[in-house]
Amino acid sequence: MFTVTFSCGAVYEASAPLSVFDAAKEAGIISREVLTAKVNGVLCDMTHILDADADVTLCTFADDEGKHVFWHTTAHILAQAVTRLYPNAKPTIGPALENGFYYDFDSEETFSPEALAKIEAEMQKIVKENLLIKRVELTREEAIAKMQANEYKVQLIEELPEGSTISCYEQGEYTDLCVGPHLFSTGAVKALKLTQCTGAYWKGDQNNKMLQRVYGISFPKKDELKNYLAAQEEARKRDHNKIGRELEYFTTVDTIGQGLPILLPKGAKVIQTLQRWVEDEEAKRGYLLTKTPLMAKSDLYKISGHWDHYLDGMFVLGDPNDETKECFALRPMTCPFQYQVFLNRARSYRDLPMRLGETSTLFRNEDSGEMHGLIRVRQFTISEGHLILRPDQLEEEFKGCLELAKYCLDTVGMLENCSFRFSQWDPNNREKYIGTDEQWNEAQGIMKKILDDLGVDYKIGIGEAAFYGPKLDIQYKNVFGKEDTIVTIQVDQLLAEQFGMEYTDSNDKKVRPYIIHRTSLGCYERTLAYLIEKYAGALPMWMMPTQVKILPFGQEQVEYAKKVKAELDSHGMRVEIDARNETIGYKIRAAQLEKIPYMLIIGDKEMQSEQVAVRARKAGDLGAMSLADFTARALEDIRTFAKD
Repeated sequence: MFTVTFSCGAVYEASAPLSVFDAAKEAGIISREVLTAKVNGVLCDMTHILDADADVTLCTFADDEGKHVFWHTTAHILAQAVTRLYPNAKPTIGPALENGFYYDFDSEETFSPEALAKIEAEMQKIVKENLLIKRVELTREEAIAKMQANEYKVQLIEELPEGSTISCYEQGEYTDLCVGPHLFSTGAVKALKLTQCTGAYWKGDQNNKMLQRVYGISFPKKDELKNYLAAQEEARKRDHNKIGRELEYFTTVDTIGQGLPILLPKGAKVIQTLQRWVEDEEAKRGYLLTKTPLMAKSDLYKISGHWDHYLDGMFVLGDPNDETKECFALRPMTCPFQYQVFLNRARSYRDLPMRLGETSTLFRNEDSGEMHGLIRVRQFTISEGHLILRPDQLEEEFKGCLELAKYCLDTVGMLENCSFRFSQWDPNNREKYIGTDEQWNEAQGIMKKILDDLGVDYKIGIGEAAFYGPKLDIQYKNVFGKEDTIVTIQVDQLLAEQFGMEYTDSNDKKVRPYIIHRTSLGCYERTLAYLIEKYAGALPMWMMPTQVKILPFGQEQVEYAKKVKAELDSHGMRVEIDARNETIGYKIRAAQLEKIPYMLIIGDKEMQSEQVAVRARKAGDLGAMSLADFTARALEDIRTFAKD
């Protein structure tokens, strides 16, 4: 006898081995919504056999695990459809994503929109066939023999350790190499849509062959697909790549290069406003401003470990393999530079915490396939900071970093779409990290205690830590539902040792400090992209490049308009006059298209009474008011960071 305990509270006493599905059925808790299960914390097929005491959580499409399995299965349906229609095509890899799935193919056939429609129709046939999906376990040799016609699958198998048990999944005539788990059958996928096809290098390496990557989405209900497609259409309207260019916030130029956007005056003004605000806020919280070089000799990066662990992501000036000449690299992060401030002279425990902040320009050699508008770029600016502190100060300072990040994100209106991830190391991939197992376990244990004490609701990301320490990643979900890291707070006890950083404690003993790496608002370019999408270009007044536009009816009112502008300018507002020889209706429509927060309309009546007719971006016509009253209203919007 053994006991199967379900997370919902149900318990089933089993007398013989049985599947998760049968155990749930016997316990009376199975339903059509159940897609997969976690057995003792490990995601499994519903056909997984239980033969000992087990804790089981049933997962539906409402759960992240359920979505993952659902979309991964649909990726296999896509691969099966492609191989039916194009027998010479070779499927390579096809994972589930945060929002859907993709599969990469080596195929002589170009997957045009017409081809995608044909593939989608074949996928729907496979769904209607309701093919059972079966897990098969093979030896390494058996798997190679089975996949010998596909060199990509053979390569993946050969990279696995000798003696590995390798799993495949069969559905009808199609077999794919996969760790699983999968749905019970193809019939569970009630609605699907292929969304696009792009190029992608095998294993993301530009030295490898270019493949075709087909993206898609699927749902267990047709209405869910309909709602998703409607939301995607709305997201496309808000896409910063579209709105940001239309409103002239940024542009890109082929002769400058991919991932190197030009911030036009409007975009530059928004980022300047954000930077000054963050720097002022950090100064209030005890941060010391630094300004450090944009590049350094390889010697610095060798000390920090970036040369060994991050070289592929750096722009190197010179030959990194020629030790007879100096080699420089543009900085991918600021930490090794800011440490020199601490190292400038001997330090005492009384000097700590030392909070160093910098508006840093960084350079990272991102893959060309990852470039996207302002979200993924090769040169960017970040609100970077490093706190050097005593161990007894770690929790309080970490709390301060988190409070600052949440304050900044909340003020700009992004916090509501954020989630938290505790990014940890992967002990099975030791070459990726510096430090000992003991140091990593200590750092992660300390960070877990801090996060738990602060009540942070986080998910764990194994293998997502920096090479020198664990981190809290604040994830932001954009209008397309994709997550990116917007802010990071890292605990580090390793780089102080690399750089020989130490201070004299209260017992007159030399000891190593702890370091916190953190950002307040993250990458400004990425933040601007998210703000454009969130507000559809109508940014809150305090950060808008033009806050007020004065619209005189004709040339007779221009002199009064200039007086109004001068008064508003004196209060630090960003004001423009539209003195073009156009109708007032034309000027209003133009200002509305620019998303201007306030329009001040001036005719003879307003000029004679020394008033302004106020029109707000959202509220519409507010009527005539004195300039003093309008100024007070506008300044209050700015002071309170009003969001309309």
